[in-house]
Amino acid sequence: MGKVTIKDVAKAAGVSISTVSNALNDVDVLNPETKSHVLKIAKQLNYVPNLNGKLLKSKKTNMIGFFTTSVSGPYFYILVESMARECERLGYGLNVMVTADKHTIISNILGRRVDGVIIYEESRIDENDIAMMEKDKVKAVFLDRVIQKETMGTVIFNSFASGYEATKYLISLGHKRIAYISGVDTMYDSVQRKEGYLAALREHQLPADEEMILQGYFEEEGTYNAVKGYLHKFPGKKPDAFLAGNDLSAIGCIKALRTHGYEVPRDISVVGFDDIDIAQYFTPPLTTVRNQIARQGILAVDHLVNMIHKQEQGKVQKLGGELIVRGSSHVRLTNS
Repeated sequence: MGKVTIKDVAKAAGVSISTVSNALNDVDVLNPETKSHVLKIAKQLNYVPNLNGKLLKSKKTNMIGFFTTSVSGPYFYILVESMARECERLGYGLNVMVTADKHTIISNILGRRVDGVIIYEESRIDENDIAMMEKDKVKAVFLDRVIQKETMGTVIFNSFASGYEATKYLISLGHKRIAYISGVDTMYDSVQRKEGYLAALREHQLPADEEMILQGYFEEEGTYNAVKGYLHKFPGKKPDAFLAGNDLSAIGCIKALRTHGYEVPRDISVVGFDDIDIAQYFTPPLTTVRNQIARQGILAVDHLVNMIHKQEQGKVQKLGGELIVRGSSHVRLTNS
């Protein structure tokens, strides 16, 4: 049997199509017995309403779309969980779409399949796409770049300041050769953290060697391989400290250092970002910059819903980080 239509329900219930439509849409023109009868028949037939037709009439879905190229790792787990809870609290559903295909992202955004969108897609959407979204008055909140339009806003971490402060902290411990483990070069947070790191080195007139900026891709394994590769290639240029792009990178870094016989923090200090759950339980416990990930998700949903309801226009919100000092950083020993 094919898909059950509204016509099938009307025929089985012995009523008109408009009566079925009124019953399904809770329009208050039917007597309770008729409405109950229609709903019972629809349930028996496993009728699924045609959402697209309903959307064309109401122009409202009560759904928010989250577009991202990945949901792997602790950051996205916390982010999506916080967004889903806030959506539920405000009477919305959250539709998570994981894709690297720009056409799919744009067609879903402009196709009005959701009331508004939260976007974290590593800059695949360009200025032309944003102009189209603005023209179509799409409500959007970006988590990976600074955009402020009437219907578009941003909720990001102040990653430049965090990278700068974390580097200054390592410098205050006496470290002079500080390596940086980058994430993904197209990602806002990765770029800004690196810029903050470089700014702190310049301010203190410390060297910023290109070979001391490694690519870890925000991954434990990627960082493990990058650090091992560096130590093998430059055996006489051991850094005093590593500033890792996130906590997974910091963990991969520490594991790689151990395989070369180095002890953290006695020989080399390591600092991460995010303060994921495992950070405080790792050996040694990670010194890290705590980012307000759950708050980012909540603020993104709140801002988007306020724009959907035309209660506010797009704005930029930056969240500060907090340095959490634990056991993976140490004052530089003079003989190290």
